[in-house]
Amino acid sequence: MTDQEIESFVADGFVRVRGAVPRATVEDCRAQLWEASGCSPDDPAGWTEPVVRIGAMGTPAFREAANTPALHEAYDQLVGAGRWRAPLGLGTFPLRFPSEKDPGDDGWHLDAGWTGEAGEYRVNLRSRGRALLMLFLFTDVGPDDAPTRIRSGSHLDLPPLLDGAGEEGRPWFPLCADAVPASEGRREVAATGEAGDVFLCHPFLIHAAQRHGGSAPRFLAQPPLEPSGLLDLGGGSAPSPVERAVRAGLRRA
Repeated sequence: MTDQEIESFVADGFVRVRGAVPRATVEDCRAQLWEASGCSPDDPAGWTEPVVRIGAMGTPAFREAANTPALHEAYDQLVGAGRWRAPLGLGTFPLRFPSEKDPGDDGWHLDAGWTGEAGEYRVNLRSRGRALLMLFLFTDVGPDDAPTRIRSGSHLDLPPLLDGAGEEGRPWFPLCADAVPASEGRREVAATGEAGDVFLCHPFLIHAAQRHGGSAPRFLAQPPLEPSGLLDLGGGSAPSPVERAVRAGLRRA
């Protein structure tokens, strides 16, 4: 990525890596998703639900998709060399189909980092469990094809809500209840692009799904990139772009 793209990531909370996954790999993955969905690309009458969810996929095609040279370079640039774990596959997959039905899962939120001892989802300031949120496009996604909605810059609103919560952080649901209002008024961006594009997002980014108003299904993976440690927010001289954004959010408080 260029320096400009990296600075855009720090300020906006996301960057689009165009053509990150080769076309042949995309087509292989898409065929496997169709099979797993129980639906057929040639039978729109069978697309009866607005969303079909598929869990983790660890076949060679999905491992290849998650670990292309372009993506490894981008992971290094955003998170830091040696500070992330190579994905063993991809998941989960919300496959969205054209429908007038309410999908029931389109609220604004951030993704959780880990599951606490009591079974509750949690998030902390040093982003335990999540180095990046990633959006892998396995179909072309236009404005009407249920693109993920992003509140640009909303990742900067999170650090003040986590500051002082320590290593245990905060429970995810109450945090979302504070974070979503805090990010109201942020510019909304639709994660549109071509099959093979990947959006790499800050782990604190506020985002949402939406109803599919187009004509062709939208296939997407939304996995985390797992970190090998925690963010260093102690004032080191060479913070990663992810760390720089958290520090910037704390200074805004």
